[in-house]
Amino acid sequence: MLMSEQVTAALDEFVKKYLMASKTHPEMVLVEYDNEWPSDCYTASGNTGDKVAWQPVKRSGVVNFNDLEKALEMKINQDVISYYSAYWSDNLSAETSKGYLQLLQPWNQGDFERLQQNLVGHILMKRRLKQPETLFIALTDEDDFIITVDNTSGEVMLEQVGLLPKEVVAANIAVFIQSLQPAVAKT
Repeated sequence: MLMSEQVTAALDEFVKKYLMASKTHPEMVLVEYDNEWPSDCYTASGNTGDKVAWQPVKRSGVVNFNDLEKALEMKINQDVISYYSAYWSDNLSAETSKGYLQLLQPWNQGDFERLQQNLVGHILMKRRLKQPETLFIALTDEDDFIITVDNTSGEVMLEQVGLLPKEVVAANIAVFIQSLQPAVAKT
């Protein structure tokens, strides 16, 4: 199995566990409805502001990162492409032995485009600081700490925004996702 397929398989398994956990914690799959921010993830409709159910939806077709790669004049790590190409989803709350985090996922095409713009901004900041290029995949519950992927090695790291990565937390995205447990979002 190719590494990119391992990322998708790990995410598929995590989504299954997430949906299973939501059966006892339905709040995990409730979101405020926004009729101006449509998504295939909604499983019900409502009025803007109503809490409605949602679920991750497997994406189909080829997801194009060419504009991002062209803007940055670099190839994006294939694991990151696979990670962001697998689902339309709200962010997925997860727990590690070190704390809580949210796996970032695109909600719809507009969100995916905004995500790519934010990745460009992150890479440009890393270049300006003359630091290795990383791409974020998750937010932690600690201020200014994010989970990133080294674009060259594929290692998953804990990074404080603007600083060099603090530690390697997994050899790759698939191993990282396999280490997670679904969690009820902390409020």
